[in-house]
Amino acid sequence: MISNYPNYFRTMPMAPEIMPEIEMSETGTTSPKEDIEARQNQTSDQTNQVTQTPSNFEMAPGSPIQQDINYVQGYLRTQIGKRVRVTFLLGTGTLQDRVGVLENVGISYIILREEGSNTRELADIYSIKFVSIFDS
Repeated sequence: MISNYPNYFRTMPMAPEIMPEIEMSETGTTSPKEDIEARQNQTSDQTNQVTQTPSNFEMAPGSPIQQDINYVQGYLRTQIGKRVRVTFLLGTGTLQDRVGVLENVGISYIILREEGSNTRELADIYSIKFVSIFDS
């Protein structure tokens, strides 16, 4: 039960909480003005240490499934605009073909445009078994 674990949903701080170290004067006390100056110096030192990460990406940010040609979606995106025949497995043993021009590829779908009627069909990418790509 959750009630047996009182710290189960305790929130975690987003950044480590660091207590600033304030140098003490010779008398052992600091004035409020010295405290404010010490905090300002510390925050300016911290902001100077922030460095930018390099933006040399091997691949642009985004879903690697859609961009990498080692995935079905990534490879099919390179074939957009070509005429294809896609074979789908329906249920446990029924195969069905669709022929059209590949218009778009998403993470879980493809869009085919039928050449005769010029209608678009959205198809589930996970039921695709074979794709024949025709040279134009």
